[in-house]
Amino acid sequence: MNETEVLVIGSGAAGLSCALRLAKAGHRVVVVSKTSLKSGSTLWAQGGISAVIDDDDSLENHIQDTLVAGAGLCRESAVRFTVEGGPVGIDWLLEQGVVFTQEDGEGRGRRLHLTREGGHSHRRVVHAADATGRAVETTLAALAAAHPNILIREYCSAIDLIVDRKGETPGRVLGAYLYDIPRGRVSTWAAKAVVLACGGANQVYLYSSNPHGASGDGIAMAWRAGCRIANMEFMQFHPTTLFHRDTRNFLISEALRGEGATLRLVNPDGSAGERFMPRFDPRAELAPRDIVARAIDHEMKRLGLRHVFLDITHKPAHFIEEHFPSIHAHCLALGLDIRTQPIPVVPSAHFTCGGVLTDLNARTDVDGLYAIGEVACTGLHGANRLASNSLLECVVFGKAAAEDLIASLPAREMPQELKPWDESRVTDSDEDVVVSHNWLELRTFMWDYVGIVRTTKRLERALHRVQLLAREIQDYYGNYRVSADLIELRNLVVCADLIIRSALSRRESRGLHYTLDYPQMLDQVAPTVLPGRA
Repeated sequence: MNETEVLVIGSGAAGLSCALRLAKAGHRVVVVSKTSLKSGSTLWAQGGISAVIDDDDSLENHIQDTLVAGAGLCRESAVRFTVEGGPVGIDWLLEQGVVFTQEDGEGRGRRLHLTREGGHSHRRVVHAADATGRAVETTLAALAAAHPNILIREYCSAIDLIVDRKGETPGRVLGAYLYDIPRGRVSTWAAKAVVLACGGANQVYLYSSNPHGASGDGIAMAWRAGCRIANMEFMQFHPTTLFHRDTRNFLISEALRGEGATLRLVNPDGSAGERFMPRFDPRAELAPRDIVARAIDHEMKRLGLRHVFLDITHKPAHFIEEHFPSIHAHCLALGLDIRTQPIPVVPSAHFTCGGVLTDLNARTDVDGLYAIGEVACTGLHGANRLASNSLLECVVFGKAAAEDLIASLPAREMPQELKPWDESRVTDSDEDVVVSHNWLELRTFMWDYVGIVRTTKRLERALHRVQLLAREIQDYYGNYRVSADLIELRNLVVCADLIIRSALSRRESRGLHYTLDYPQMLDQVAPTVLPGRA
C-alpha cells in the first residue's frame, strides 16, 4: 500500500494551484495526471481569466454579470467569494511566474492588457495572447515537478475512491485505486484527504472542444462514493469550434468576438453572408454563450448548413497576428488565413456547469474529500458559465481547498491498511470492440438527443438507451480487467445518466437547458440535486 497526506486527482490549474500551496506549507502531495503533467483542459483554454483589476470596473459589476449569465441559478455567496478572490488570484499567478500580455508601451509602469468577452460589461479578462491556459499550465506544472514535497504520477487513471461508510452517512474518504496505464497495473493509495480536480464530462458528447480526458471521472467517482451531484443538465456548448476535416477539437476563442469578429451565414456559393446575431439578441456576438450557441444551432438547422462563419477580416492583419497568434498559426497550417478568410465554426460541448456539490471551502458530502475546478458545482456558474470565469474558479477554490486542508490535516490520521485491488475473478478481455462500440453509441445519442435543443421525447429515448448501456458496461467491468478506455466509458455512462435525469426533471428552459416542450422560464428556481449512489 502507498500513502501520502493529500492525493490530488487532476493536474490542471485547480489541482496544481492547490498542490503547490499545500507543498509550500510542508505537506506531502501526490498529483495524479491521466496523461502527461502538462495536459488537460487548462492547457487548451485560450481566452483568459476574468478579474477586476481596472479602476473603471468594480467587483459589483463582475458579480452582476455573472449572476445575469447564470440565469437566476447562481449561488450569490459563491459568486461574491469567487469574484472577490480574483485580484488575489491574478497576483498569485504573477508571483509564480505566469507571463500575461501587457498593454503597449515599455517600462515598469506597464499594465496588464484586458480584453472583453461575451456577457461581460467591462474589459476584465487577463490573458496571455490567445493561449492563457498554456501559460498557466506550463508554469504551474514546472513548479510542481520541481517541488520536493510533490510526487507526480503521470499516465495514471483513478478507478474509484476508497470510502469508509458509516451507516446511512457517506463516511470518510481513505484513498483511491489508481491504474498505471503503461504498465496495466492497479495500486492502492491511502491518504488523509483526496482532492478531485479532474475536470468535467464534455467527452460524453460526440463533438467536444476538449481533445481528451474530460470523461467525468471525478463526478462519477464522487457519485459512487455517496456525494450529491447538482445541475448536470447545464452543459455549456461553446459557440465557435473550428469546422475542418483535419481537426475536430480546436476552439476559436471568445476573445475574437470580444475584439469585433462577427458571425455570418454561408451563402450558396460558399462565401460569407448575412450577419445574424443582432436578430437574436441586442448584445449580438457579445451575448452569453448559451444564446450564441443556440442561435448558431437554429440557423444551421433552418438552412441546412454544416457550419457558419466567424469573420474578423475587417481588422488589420497586424492586429490579428498580435492578438491571436496561436489561432492564426493553427488555421494557417490548415490552409486557412483568418486575416483574409472567414473561419468556419460550429458549436461543441465545452464546459460542465454542474458537478459535485461543494461548500465555499471546496468540501463535499464525504469527509476528507474535496472537489475543485470543473468537477465541482460551487454555485458560481448557475445555469450558464460566464466566459473566463472557469480559470478564475480554479485558482480561487484551489486556494480555498488548500487553506482548509492546511488547517485540518494535523488532526487527521493516516488510514490503516486498506483492502488491495482484487483481480482474482476477472480475465483479460478478448472483446475490446464492445468498449469502442458503446463509447461511440453513447456519445452519438447524447449529441442527437441531449444537445443544445432538447425535447422530453428525445430525453426519454436517451434515458432508455443509457440504462441499457449502463447494465452492459457494468457487466463487462465486473468480468474483465480494467483498461484506460473502460474506466472512462464506465464514468461517462454515469455522467450521461445524471445529465439526462437532471434534464428530465427541469420542466422549464433556463440558461443552457433549452427544451421545446417547456420553452418558458419559471418564476421559482432551484438547483437540480441528485443524491449519491451510497
